[in-house]
Amino acid sequence: MKECKASACSLFAGLDRLHDPPMRLVTVVLAIAGVVHAITPELLRLGPQGVNLWKLNQKKSSLQRRLLVQETSAFSLADEFPAQWFEQPLDHFDKSRTDTFQQRYWVNKRHYNPDVGGPVIVLDGGETSGETSLPRHRYCGNSVQCHRGVGVVLEHRYYGESVATKNLTTDSLRFLNNDQAAADSANFMANVQFEGIDQNLTAPGTPWIYYGGSYAGARSAHMRILYPDLVFGAIASSGVTHAAITNWEYMDVIRRAADPICSNHLQKSIETIDFILAHRVLSGPLKRLFGVHGLKHDVDFVSLIESPLGSWQDKNWDPVVGSTTFDDFCAAINNHSSSLSSSDVSITNLPYGAPERLVHLPGGLSLDFSVVNYANYIKNNVVSSCPDDMTQEQVSVLLYIFSGPLEWSPLIHLHGTLFLGPQVCFGTFNDTQYTDTSLSETWRLWQFQVCTQWGYFTTAPPDPEYPRIISRLLDLEYESKLCRQAYPPGEVFTVPKLPNVTSVNVLGDFAIAADRLAIIDGEVDPWRPDTPHSEYAKPREDTVLRPFKLIPKAVHHWDENGLPGLVGEPFDIKKIHEEEISFVLEWLKDFKKD
Repeated sequence: MKECKASACSLFAGLDRLHDPPMRLVTVVLAIAGVVHAITPELLRLGPQGVNLWKLNQKKSSLQRRLLVQETSAFSLADEFPAQWFEQPLDHFDKSRTDTFQQRYWVNKRHYNPDVGGPVIVLDGGETSGETSLPRHRYCGNSVQCHRGVGVVLEHRYYGESVATKNLTTDSLRFLNNDQAAADSANFMANVQFEGIDQNLTAPGTPWIYYGGSYAGARSAHMRILYPDLVFGAIASSGVTHAAITNWEYMDVIRRAADPICSNHLQKSIETIDFILAHRVLSGPLKRLFGVHGLKHDVDFVSLIESPLGSWQDKNWDPVVGSTTFDDFCAAINNHSSSLSSSDVSITNLPYGAPERLVHLPGGLSLDFSVVNYANYIKNNVVSSCPDDMTQEQVSVLLYIFSGPLEWSPLIHLHGTLFLGPQVCFGTFNDTQYTDTSLSETWRLWQFQVCTQWGYFTTAPPDPEYPRIISRLLDLEYESKLCRQAYPPGEVFTVPKLPNVTSVNVLGDFAIAADRLAIIDGEVDPWRPDTPHSEYAKPREDTVLRPFKLIPKAVHHWDENGLPGLVGEPFDIKKIHEEEISFVLEWLKDFKKD
């Protein structure tokens, strides 16, 4: 195989066009290895309130998808990297079933050199459609160009257009599990024939390097364990190889890593909110302050106000793919001048609840300015997604989206205008709003995997005295109730009372390891507690054969995107990219020896 210096090799295939800012914006993932999955807080921490926010966001998302198609078509990416299809059995383990589905994938052979015999680098699409993630992520970690190989992105069964069933009922979703998805990848690797390439590049005759981030990172590690003869090497970036029923540590990472002033404001604000809700007298004025006076259940209220916190994991070193939402949220909470008449910056340094920090509100409620700022942020950035001035027709459409009879008087009729109360948008105790099983209800996919195998219910810490930035009301009963609401027992399959996390952890858990399996994690990733770099895991050595690397100050799979030729990348990002190229090159030497 032709060698190249890691520092001179682009981590991307086809990055020659990424220097153009518009092209960077739409991200030439298809020119790399395909379309990279996007892992958002709304997906990985969905829950009952997350579904409500998902539904409210559908019109906005639909517009963004249309714009994305227009942008990418302008650069003719679909012409160069068209979607292709591979037939998969719906059930790999019951040979009496003959049902099949078409799994979507993309191929980049721009840099393939048959004389060199480079690897096939496959990117696991993870728990979403590849196309919808084009604006957010670009594949990195393995360079198709440097290794003179073929790049492939493989979409996960049920996601995107790799649709396996006609609906998303409990019975139809029973084939959405770890074993079936892993068997898809193995079948693909062992049998795919790439158009326009005469050589047989199937595994194990050709080295296949498997890459994924987060859930897909865990799948990468699992593929190396389950199919070592097919997967020559794998890179698990932020791979959540530890499944857990409760995942309170997610928020604790954020609490410890966030700006100290903001973190303290969050902790104290939540203590105040829990105190007020427990004593009831001022709970009405408190909810009114947050813009959700009509929200019946206190637990729905505290679930709603935690929604900005998950944006921590969207932080990224590259502003093109990252989000500043969490930093904006903190800035809003910390800004005393937005709630107080005083411009004295020293007020921020006074103890929480000091008289100079209090804002006196109607109804006898006096609160620290940080709570008032928190309320204003939620009201303006979250509650505002719930339309409040609608025609009868518009209300009918929204009620159809949420479906089912309403719990109690959520609509107010005033002078011929209908106002939509927050109970419709943010209430979670109406079971019928979660029973639509049509294919458009894609939130049902990852949530089903959560309910059956992965868990990760984001609860308050089990110790009531432990510092926290979410309400103590958020317990396992509330966070897991969606599993019972959305997935009633089918004729042939029943969702377990709690997810079978053992089915994940038996593959290695925190200690998962193998030769040519790289573990790459972020120091302040909220998912780090579920990776081999967890504080619960034993330390291990970092070697070329078994790389074990923690990126300083990094959040969620920060090695997954990069810049052309590594030019302009921060030191730690460039370093991890160079190391990844280097150890994969060393791995490939071992393949030649075999």
